[in-house]
Amino acid sequence: MTQEFEVIPDQSQAKVTMSNRLARSAQSLSLSEKRIVALALSSEDSKSISRLVEASTDRGWKTKVKAVDYAKAFNIDANTAYDQLKAAADRLFERQVTYEDKNTRGKARTNKFRWVSLAQYTVGDGLIELNFTPEIAPHLLGLRSHFTSYKLKHAASFQSIYAWRLFEVLESWRSTGRYTCDIEDFWETMQAPPSCQKDFKSLRVRVIEPAVAAIEQHAGLKIQWQPIRSGARRVTSLEFRFGPHPQGDVSLDDTVSASKNSDLVVECPTNP
Repeated sequence: MTQEFEVIPDQSQAKVTMSNRLARSAQSLSLSEKRIVALALSSEDSKSISRLVEASTDRGWKTKVKAVDYAKAFNIDANTAYDQLKAAADRLFERQVTYEDKNTRGKARTNKFRWVSLAQYTVGDGLIELNFTPEIAPHLLGLRSHFTSYKLKHAASFQSIYAWRLFEVLESWRSTGRYTCDIEDFWETMQAPPSCQKDFKSLRVRVIEPAVAAIEQHAGLKIQWQPIRSGARRVTSLEFRFGPHPQGDVSLDDTVSASKNSDLVVECPTNP
């Protein structure tokens, strides 16, 4: 029998836990899709481990998300919340997760599975019901060793999908406080539009700077980043260094050496 839990109200302090692999696969989700998944998962911190394990059996995990809770968590009106929930549920039903690993013989393997097997809503009820597939349930409920945890109150404040995507990536590298990636990987992770892939200035202005500003404002992180160039001054990779805001335990160089005419937004030390 499918296990059914109802999302509880007051999610602001709840933590969302998901597999790092799943977090990377989920970069393409829209803002409303990310919100619905985060809100559904955030209630599970209060559940016992035995119930969580039972929930990831062969029939998956069924949950309800109320429009009123969605509206409260993301500071929107109830009617808009229901419309967003319905649209997000429809899109989520069409989504799939893909990740690479190795089988028991060490051979490369590609895994694909859907997020949900059921998206159900009844006119006038003000809620939607989702049934997460059994393949995805263990990842969503944090039963695997690779996971990312972050507070919903932080992500709930993001109005930009780029901020949420970058925040998830940085959280998965929290233990090192450093994230470096090829520019092509960053395009894919952020789902950057073609115009931003052709012009680094557009990427900086439309994607990176607003995302960094939102994360620093709402998630309590101090972020320093810089583009790394090769010949002909082409940007080939990006480096992000981050930690708690200066009031926290991690001390970062607060020197900002960005000018309006420079691609270098924040000057980072060359070595850890």
